[in-house]
Amino acid sequence: MKISKVLTAYATQDGDGVNIRRIPGFDGKYLDPFLMIDELKSDDKSDYMGGFPAHPHRGIETFTYILKGGFVHQDQMGNKEAIRAGDVQWMSTGKGVMHSEMPLADEIDGLHGFQIWINMPSDEKMREPRYQDTTKNPVPSFTNDQGVTLKALAGNWQFADQLLKAGLQSLAASAALADVHIPTEKSIQLAPLAQQKVMIYVHSGSISTSDGQSFTTGKLITLEPNSDISLKSKEGAGVLILAGQPLNQPIAHMGPFVMSTQDEIKQAVSDFQNGEFGKI
Repeated sequence: MKISKVLTAYATQDGDGVNIRRIPGFDGKYLDPFLMIDELKSDDKSDYMGGFPAHPHRGIETFTYILKGGFVHQDQMGNKEAIRAGDVQWMSTGKGVMHSEMPLADEIDGLHGFQIWINMPSDEKMREPRYQDTTKNPVPSFTNDQGVTLKALAGNWQFADQLLKAGLQSLAASAALADVHIPTEKSIQLAPLAQQKVMIYVHSGSISTSDGQSFTTGKLITLEPNSDISLKSKEGAGVLILAGQPLNQPIAHMGPFVMSTQDEIKQAVSDFQNGEFGKI
């Protein structure tokens, strides 16, 4: 396994005072086609109960995955759904979406989940928005004879002798995501993926690589193109694998809007102020 870069998530806040750990990539240097990886992990309700009240987006796709607890998603397209542990939600915002994500009031065991932003190709940023979740169709998963489990969150994944086809297949930049749980003293090997950008985020426990490097929670490992994946866990671990084809295009970013030029950002702000994003 060949590593090109290691990044560390830092503590910050978003929404209505929600405490998160973030790895940003709006400069396009290391994450392309991904723009941002946010992890929310806390057993203290004060860290997340403010949630994310109604706000707009344009030009990105948001990918939400919940491991513990949950949120209620609502948007101007008429979607309203409780996203709970094990669920995935994908929103391709295109020309504009208004949505909110508020913690489920009946959850008592804390919250652990991700929201990941994926950039959209410049020529698709103004198409109609799309929404999909897995609440009616559970994420496919497989556990091998070592007890290692791979959950196919988006895209197709070959694991052991199984081809796992996720219900989400149309993410921008051929993006695919998987959640892998590795028991103590067990390992996982995956052949090189088709996508040129492959990253591994450690969300639980710690992992080690074949050359003796160790990585704990909050570390993002970026691989060289065409690298295989080989990981071992000493005390049990959980990792997200993110893959996509770099877009190699200009990025103009302001708050919830990500476009290709500053003029497009100005237009997004104007359209929002004029009410063109609709209301929830």
